[in-house]
Amino acid sequence: MTATGRLACAALALCILATCRGQAPSDPDPVFTSAERAALEALAPAVLPPPPADSSNRWADDPGAALLGQRFFMDPLFSGRLLDGDNDGSPETLGMKGQTGRVSCAGCHVPASGFLDDRTASKQISLASGWNLRRTPSLLDVGQTMLLMWDGRHDTLYNQPFGPIENPTEMNSSRLFVAAQIAARYRADYEAVFGPLPDLSRLPALDAASTGCDRPLTGTPTCHGMPGDGAEYDGLSAGDQEAVTRVVVNLGKALGAYQRLLSCGAGRFDRFIHGEATALSRAEQRGASIFAGKGQCIRCHSGPYLSDQAFHNVGLRPEGVAGGAFTDSGDRGAAVGLATARADPLNASGRFSDGDDGRLSLPGGDLEGAFRTPTLRCVGMRPSFMHTGQLRTLEDVVAFLNRGSPFGGYPGTGELPPLGLTALEQSDLVAFLRALTGPGPAAGLLVSH
Repeated sequence: MTATGRLACAALALCILATCRGQAPSDPDPVFTSAERAALEALAPAVLPPPPADSSNRWADDPGAALLGQRFFMDPLFSGRLLDGDNDGSPETLGMKGQTGRVSCAGCHVPASGFLDDRTASKQISLASGWNLRRTPSLLDVGQTMLLMWDGRHDTLYNQPFGPIENPTEMNSSRLFVAAQIAARYRADYEAVFGPLPDLSRLPALDAASTGCDRPLTGTPTCHGMPGDGAEYDGLSAGDQEAVTRVVVNLGKALGAYQRLLSCGAGRFDRFIHGEATALSRAEQRGASIFAGKGQCIRCHSGPYLSDQAFHNVGLRPEGVAGGAFTDSGDRGAAVGLATARADPLNASGRFSDGDDGRLSLPGGDLEGAFRTPTLRCVGMRPSFMHTGQLRTLEDVVAFLNRGSPFGGYPGTGELPPLGLTALEQSDLVAFLRALTGPGPAAGLLVSH
């Protein structure tokens, strides 16, 4: 029997059960049009496809690189000082202001929580060394993404770590310090994957307290060990700068190999599509129909991972988050982010890449105020939503999308028309979205080795 036939039989079986049991009108029978059936089947192939080949990283699918990347991901000792006074040692923080070695990738991408941030008190934006302005996205199925971050400012998994490493509000570290840490603590493991480590012994020494940036009450911050800001790095010869950057690029390639293993996986929705009639409730089935039909969700949330991987302006007016203290107003999104990626010497077309597949030439259209379409598998695990984190529940998200893009109050022009969903239809759509949760990564991927 075809997938279409199985879906039709599943829906028919539940409709017959509903008739026999005499459900009230408030629980109507799920009905799928042929177009909706076809669209839903496209979201749930028999086997979810693995991440596409990453020509920029020849170690992308190397098990040894992935294991090393997992260790890097969990290691907080690449980070410098915590700068923000809100770091008060409470469980919602990573330590006390002034402490070093407290921020790992896992600090804001919490493995046990779907590789997203549910640690920070507000569960909206992350507090690492300092506060960030955009919500930390989940890393589940990040290997499906060619253009990373909400705004596309990184085009490879190997160059993305340079952002948090050299950001004072994230790890508050530097490439010079990170390269030295790899030489001191990971030499044998690094060389087993990437070959001989360059001699870094003659380079300026930085410790965790002196790397990264300070944050004076007035004046310009002083930064150490990074291009353009750190005299220690800027004073190196071109060859030594190349060597330091290459070591950190390889850290990124190991991290990329690990992150490509992180997936939500197939869940109840997939089982329903493949013939398990009771895998979805009646409300979830009606929500699936709305997702593929009246709700128009399929326009952007397409493919097996429910994202077109493109950038769209949904017309979100930023509001205060984290107790109202932060508002990311005027964020131009991909209009700036993609230009940043194209100018990055570490991008997929640069000399540190192992191959250029043209990914930076893909986006087009009006990118002002546009942000990347998130994947929706395991979306029900997320504690807040949108790039600002200002919507707190899936009910809030569906209500926002149902209203359509407002006029003004954000860069660019919103794309969303009003949907006209009833209260029941909105509730059913939320139920379907929560049914997209899968088993998540294997337990061995959630811990340090």
